[in-house]
Amino acid sequence: MQTVLVSGGGIAGPALAHRLRRHGFAPTVVERAPGMRPGGQAVDIRGVALDVVRDMDLLERASSVRTRMRGMSILDADGQEVGRSTESTFSSGRLDSEDIELLREDLVRMVHEHTREGVEYLYGDSISALHEDETGVRVDFTHGPSRAFDLVVGADGLHSAVRRLAFGPEEHFSHHLGSYLSVFGAENFLGLEDWQVWLRDDDTGFGIMPVRGNTELRIAFGFESGPLSPDLRDGGALRQLVVDKLASLRWEEGGRLAEAARKAPDFYCDAMAQIRMEAWSRGRVALLGDAGYCPSPLSGQGTGLALVGARVLADCLARDIGDHRAAYARYEQRMRPFVTRNQALATENPGGPASEESVTRAKNAISLSS
Repeated sequence: MQTVLVSGGGIAGPALAHRLRRHGFAPTVVERAPGMRPGGQAVDIRGVALDVVRDMDLLERASSVRTRMRGMSILDADGQEVGRSTESTFSSGRLDSEDIELLREDLVRMVHEHTREGVEYLYGDSISALHEDETGVRVDFTHGPSRAFDLVVGADGLHSAVRRLAFGPEEHFSHHLGSYLSVFGAENFLGLEDWQVWLRDDDTGFGIMPVRGNTELRIAFGFESGPLSPDLRDGGALRQLVVDKLASLRWEEGGRLAEAARKAPDFYCDAMAQIRMEAWSRGRVALLGDAGYCPSPLSGQGTGLALVGARVLADCLARDIGDHRAAYARYEQRMRPFVTRNQALATENPGGPASEESVTRAKNAISLSS
């Protein structure tokens, strides 16, 4: 039985582990966080990714916790409504679509719970070094003892440690898209009821949606900026920058948004960037999802790429079992056109969502049966 170490306990990693287990592999998932990460924006399961979730027997459960918006308002910088729609929202597209929008933390939890049987999880640890030879990969961990695996897959996000260890520095592959996105939760102090609010104020803007039966808000705040120092991610400086920008909004509720960002335990902020690489594998190591081909949240397809990539990679490894080079080559051949088309969604319409036609083409641009 081949052993596979998967770095990253978000969506891509557990989805891969689930499919590998079904194919008879012995997967281990290592996640540096002490447990499943809470918070995060709403994510979309679209097109062929719905088939992946259906095959995991999670479609009904995902549908039961989907967001159920009635529409959205578009505000000017002073908070005056300048447009509205009851047919679509910027976050999910058409409201009558079969696509599913749900909170990231809900999807992470259900995928994890569905994969616990037969999958080893190592929380609170991370990979510190990789030593490959002709028989496998010896992996050094930050806390636990070294172990040997047949294969290693990095599904550890935009700032992937596996990518850095196996391929080199992040700056060789990361392409900044000119902005940053912050996501955090708050009480529903706006009294929104299944209705989103979107506002643009010069080089900043936000979208706010009610969740959890309209008891909470998820706030996605973006601002234009060139690359900021990576050191900001590890301290309070980036949060303070977001707080200050929210406080300076012309909208009368800007101060309350700033206070919510200052207090939020689930505060997140990072660059809008894409990972572009000539190859997603080196030796026995491969990359999956954002680690190898992050499209950025601007595409709306990060979750779809993670789910579909996990399915394709697992199936390729099973088809060419014992020959990781052939499996990785097949994985890239199948995924590369799908990734290219979905990454293009993030740059098609700067400052706004991609067209409905482009999204439809992109989300279905691969066959799971190939």
